[in-house]
Amino acid sequence: MKTIHVIGAGVEGQEGFSGRALEIIDQAALMFGAERLLSLFPDFSGRRVEISDNLADMLRQIEQGQGPIVVLASGDPLFFGIGRYLLRNLPKETLEFVPNISSVQYAFAKIREPWDDAIFVSTEGRGLKGSVDQVVAHDKIAILTDETNTPKAIARELIKRGRDGYTAYLCENLGSADETITHCDLDQLLSMQAAALNVLILIKEYEAGGEGIGPGLGIPDEEFATIKKLITREEVRAVSLAKLRLRHDMVLWDIGAGSGSVSIEADHLLPNGKVFAIERNPQCLSYLKQNLKQFNSRNVTVVDEQAPACLEELPDPDRVFIGGSGGHLWAILDASDGRLPTGGRIVLNAATLDTLTAATEFFENAGYELEVTTVNVSRTRPLTDYKMFEAFNPVFVMVAVKQ
Repeated sequence: MKTIHVIGAGVEGQEGFSGRALEIIDQAALMFGAERLLSLFPDFSGRRVEISDNLADMLRQIEQGQGPIVVLASGDPLFFGIGRYLLRNLPKETLEFVPNISSVQYAFAKIREPWDDAIFVSTEGRGLKGSVDQVVAHDKIAILTDETNTPKAIARELIKRGRDGYTAYLCENLGSADETITHCDLDQLLSMQAAALNVLILIKEYEAGGEGIGPGLGIPDEEFATIKKLITREEVRAVSLAKLRLRHDMVLWDIGAGSGSVSIEADHLLPNGKVFAIERNPQCLSYLKQNLKQFNSRNVTVVDEQAPACLEELPDPDRVFIGGSGGHLWAILDASDGRLPTGGRIVLNAATLDTLTAATEFFENAGYELEVTTVNVSRTRPLTDYKMFEAFNPVFVMVAVKQ
């Protein structure tokens, strides 16, 4: 069986290849690669073929080729490289991978920063919005940029979202005589023209700007900017989030988000998921956006439209939380039911018997498995001579599981 050797080139030219890799290349009859990689072997005795955008032509030549075949790649061929494409189109058993140091690994070594806790993003195929969504969801990110989604464009989008608390390392032309590593902030990136070959490393600084509270559940109610009494209270919030049973990569609709207290705490439970905070009230929206910035929320998207009409534009949910319906409860439940998968959950906080009755009727007619928990909260009054309790109105936490 013919073997295709996929060999990664390091950042130090031909000196970066292992002895075994050089031996494989020396015995090859056919070698594919980008022009800059092929040029590392001017004395190669076999046939050299430059890889173009037409990868299908490369596959055809590989299938027709005789003798040992080598495909040169950059760094690790299976790290945002050609290895994935080859695995999709050729039998796995015909491929042998010989990885090298990737540009990202080299960049972290140069800035003397551990990289086992970083995430890695390529803007190719993901676009600016998708790339920045990943940035704001994590604390340490290495980004492989492209001609359109440049470091400058990424910095501009982050600043636009109010996520400027990053320190940046722009690593250009790594391993070459023109190698440059610049340590700066996002504002400085706006005035920089990056080289075509670059790695952008961003590390979150939570203290940026001197404000913001780190991740955590059980945030005190008074920490939120909100219209008085229009907030899911801390104890009810904890029960509601527990009943949602969130998994790290889920999509959550928070309908009637108000101040955003549920969205903000859910955000920390969904590091790879998405939260859509749906709110129409202009005053609540102002507080919602203020709170999202204060608490460094990452995966929360504000939807300034009326439910249920706006739900058509959103990705299907795995979970739905309803804190308010604006008089459209039945229509919201019907729209959510049509998009929720089997086993999906709706958690609804009802403060009145009218809402409890209407929602119960809907869920029973729709065949949901329904559980209702009554949460009665009383707190001691601060700054009083005697420890007396102040009771809040009970809240019915409804959990409906689609069958």
